[in-house]
Amino acid sequence: MTPIPGALAPYASDPATSRGRLHPVTPAPTRNAFQRDRDRIVHCSAFRRLVYKTQVFLNHEGDLFRTRLTHSLEVAQLARDIARALGLHEDLVEAIALAHDLGHTPFGHAGQDALNDCMRAHGGFEHNLQSLRVVDALEHRYPEHDGLNLTFETREGILKHCSPANARRIEAREPGGVARRFIDHHEPSLEAQLANLADEIAYNAHDIDDGVRSGLLTLAQLADVPLFAQHQAAALHDHPHLAEPAQGRRLLYESIRRMLSAQVYDVIAATRAAIDAAAPQDADAARHMGPLVRFGADMRAQSTALKRFLFARLYRHPQVVETTARGQKVVRELFATYLDAPAHLPPEFAGSADRPRAVADYIAGMTDRFALREHERLPSTPPASIK
Repeated sequence: MTPIPGALAPYASDPATSRGRLHPVTPAPTRNAFQRDRDRIVHCSAFRRLVYKTQVFLNHEGDLFRTRLTHSLEVAQLARDIARALGLHEDLVEAIALAHDLGHTPFGHAGQDALNDCMRAHGGFEHNLQSLRVVDALEHRYPEHDGLNLTFETREGILKHCSPANARRIEAREPGGVARRFIDHHEPSLEAQLANLADEIAYNAHDIDDGVRSGLLTLAQLADVPLFAQHQAAALHDHPHLAEPAQGRRLLYESIRRMLSAQVYDVIAATRAAIDAAAPQDADAARHMGPLVRFGADMRAQSTALKRFLFARLYRHPQVVETTARGQKVVRELFATYLDAPAHLPPEFAGSADRPRAVADYIAGMTDRFALREHERLPSTPPASIK
């Protein structure tokens, strides 16, 4: 079934039937509930901090490398385009995409791993759980409650991973809430599924771009990756002048553009086929039918091969590993210092009854450059040189 452009499909989430917010609010006169979520996310402090948080390359390594903020914007753009074609709710998928990395630490996944190690005896640390914690508790913008008070549907999409133990803890304080699906083994809304897949599409593409820009990847290496190589070959066929050495940047951009388009159209076609076969009558029915937003089998295999290539050649490149290892050292030493000397924490964190979690919250909210400045400022942490 091809939805009418601009119309919601029966299986789309509808703000008029939202499961609501933790704290009831009066409806906005000109915005639906999911628009309101998106606006609250864009105006929150955690969203602004993403501009100085690492994607792959540390924030100070170059002005044009992606950050968590630019990544989130690219995910939102891709997700909205696909949502429109599928008849899903664009405002909801955009809200989820913009919020999905709000809980990320400084120094990217390396920072998360270091903070998880520090918190291992205190319940661990995971950035998806932290993103939910940010929107539920750590933002302090409203007089009536902590957090942003987002709708169930947006919060459900933010919590895209959750261990059984964490799901049970969340379920205990919010029965039948956003963690229940991990206990019952159901899927989230189609919009949440789409935001998750758009995340994968976006980072595969922009990590190629940033990897080549950094000099750690070359177009010659990428010729061994079928998903990229076929679109590079098509670009050269249609525009032979792109083979000239001075046109390398244009060739890269055109190859990535074609690769992105192919993935988007593949998701639309494969998802339409899956939805047609499952025939969900409404958004809730779709949650009980397994993952419906998907790549076709061939594109899934090609995307997986690209991820393996990026993991081996970029994320595990010695230069990236060395730099992120220094970031991990900063996180570990900050954690130890704050835990032993809470007077160095801001008052709203220092007074917490759960000091390890408060320290983790404070560090997770730092930007790369603030973490480095704090590391230099504190008396028991030697300066870290991250170049």
